Amino acid sequence: MTYCVALRLDQGLLFMSDTRTNAGVDNISTFRKMFTWSVEGDRVITILTAGNLATTQAVVSLLNERSVIPADRKNTLLAAPTMFQVARLVGDTLKEVIHTQAEEGQTAESTFGATMIVGGQIRGMDPRLFLVYPEGNFIEASDETPFFQAGETKYGRPIILRAFDPAMSFEDAIKMLYVSFDSTLKANLAVGMPLDLHAYRIDTFETGIQRRVPSDDPYFHKISSDWGAALKSAMENLPDFKF
Repeated sequence: MTYCVALRLDQGLLFMSDTRTNAGVDNISTFRKMFTWSVEGDRVITILTAGNLATTQAVVSLLNERSVIPADRKNTLLAAPTMFQVARLVGDTLKEVIHTQAEEGQTAESTFGATMIVGGQIRGMDPRLFLVYPEGNFIEASDETPFFQAGETKYGRPIILRAFDPAMSFEDAIKMLYVSFDSTLKANLAVGMPLDLHAYRIDTFETGIQRRVPSDDPYFHKISSDWGAALKSAMENLPDFKF
């Protein structure tokens, strides 16, 4: 399984994803689920992938392959005129891959299902964030829904719902996401370290801070242990229940 999150902040866009994939308890691997394309001074686009690994890899490979063919470049991530067109391109490619795989083998499309979060900024426009479904359709983040999750979302969602503020700094947002991912990691073994992080600052039009957070990262472990202690302390300080 997977856990991916993207936030739309006043400062820019923040992305985080895990890297675990598994096909059973004895077959666990690490694969990147965050991919970034950029044209310096013009655009930065990041995609987070969740779902069937063969499907997501095929989609990313097609997006890459079509971007290097000059004749087709106008219909690619590197030249699409708006982020809406980028999201539509990703949705069409995802739908194409799922349909092709279903035709060539099994007939259950859910077997090949995948969801993608697409975010970025193209010069002359504001940053935008989209959640793309297996059917190829998508929705856009708004002031009412300023973040998206994909994959194993339920364990880390309450943290974001309570703590998220679009005005928060990247540093505070990363701390919040560490807590969200820590809660998910402890609840579901199908989500695992290392984590990938990308912080894109608005109007820079260049790849932002990108880091991989390993399983032995001291700051992540400090957040995990302190959050556990804070929860225990908060529980102890709540009013006592009485029959």
